Amino acid sequence: MPKILIIDDERSIRRTLKEILEFEDHTVDAVEDGISGIREAKENNYDVIFCDIKMPQMDGMEVLTKLKNDGLETPIIMISGHGNIETAVESIKNGAYDFIEKPLDLNRILVTIKNALDRTDLVEETKVLKKQIKRHSKNYNIIGESALLQEIRDMIGKVGPSDARVLITGPNGAGKELVARQLHEQSARNKEPFIEVNCAAIPSELIESELFGHEKGAFTSAVKQKKGKFELATKGTLFLDEIGDMSASAQAKVLRALQENNITRVGGEKDIKVNPRVVAATNKDLRKMIENGEFREDLYHRLSVIVIKVPSLNERVDDIPILTEFFLEKVCGEYGMATKSISDIAVKALQGIDWTGNIRELRNVVERLVILGGEEISEADVNAFVAIK
Repeated sequence: MPKILIIDDERSIRRTLKEILEFEDHTVDAVEDGISGIREAKENNYDVIFCDIKMPQMDGMEVLTKLKNDGLETPIIMISGHGNIETAVESIKNGAYDFIEKPLDLNRILVTIKNALDRTDLVEETKVLKKQIKRHSKNYNIIGESALLQEIRDMIGKVGPSDARVLITGPNGAGKELVARQLHEQSARNKEPFIEVNCAAIPSELIESELFGHEKGAFTSAVKQKKGKFELATKGTLFLDEIGDMSASAQAKVLRALQENNITRVGGEKDIKVNPRVVAATNKDLRKMIENGEFREDLYHRLSVIVIKVPSLNERVDDIPILTEFFLEKVCGEYGMATKSISDIAVKALQGIDWTGNIRELRNVVERLVILGGEEISEADVNAFVAIK
């Protein structure tokens, strides 16, 4: 439910505006001065703020300037009974979302709020995309020189430029996401979003909304329309991680989306055209799940046009030396320290470990050795700080 703050010294304006907005199913707080308004805006996460310009102690322009200087991105709508073009222009230049003159017009208020909420959604989506771009800029190269890894690189080189669906299999922590990202990087879609969905982390009752979106009022907490991941990734790549944990109901809808390139939002009736490149991953034996009636065979065949098996770290121990050097440089850089070295015998000790957690576990072990080990990490450090299984 959208949350709105009203800052106005006129009691009648606060009361009337509050009643109108609450009738429209908004949560509304109201304060009578700018100082209280600033405090409330900082302590609460509001979707829209209404702020009067003419107020005692601190006027609305000061409130606006203060909040914007503090980095608040919430749309602020300025209201005034003494408005003119100059005031409106000044407020917009100072960061206001809009300017409304008193007496307030109901339709204008409701339209402005709707547009402001849409703008808030756009800001949030932009933040997500910026995070993805930031992650994109990091080193997602697949590290290693083993024959198994070279086979995967060759497969990515052949499959990446196509739009073929790919199923990536392998144990947890082995690097399935890296393979998915490399497929995206080598595709013609690499300028578009890489959208990831962890099917195991989302409750079964929410997975359909996450994938296909929902319409306003589709369920109790659906206070506004939301696009799903299939829509957001329609020009890019949709990575369905832990696909083996997807509910039967969601499997059926994903199958339809893949067959028809259409989705329907939860609570909606309209078909929406989508066309993401779908890459899925799992650490489970989907063939066995099919035999047990836990996974749809027709969905499996839709997803597995190409199958890439990522080996465990125990299957590629020859890559441990180069991976260790990579993680040493990375971890030391993150801690702002000179890169530590590691003795050959210490690396041999690492190669003798049973890596049940795969690459992820090796990275954690290297970080522990950087923190606790000597300037040159020794075999003694490995024996002291790594639990040998």
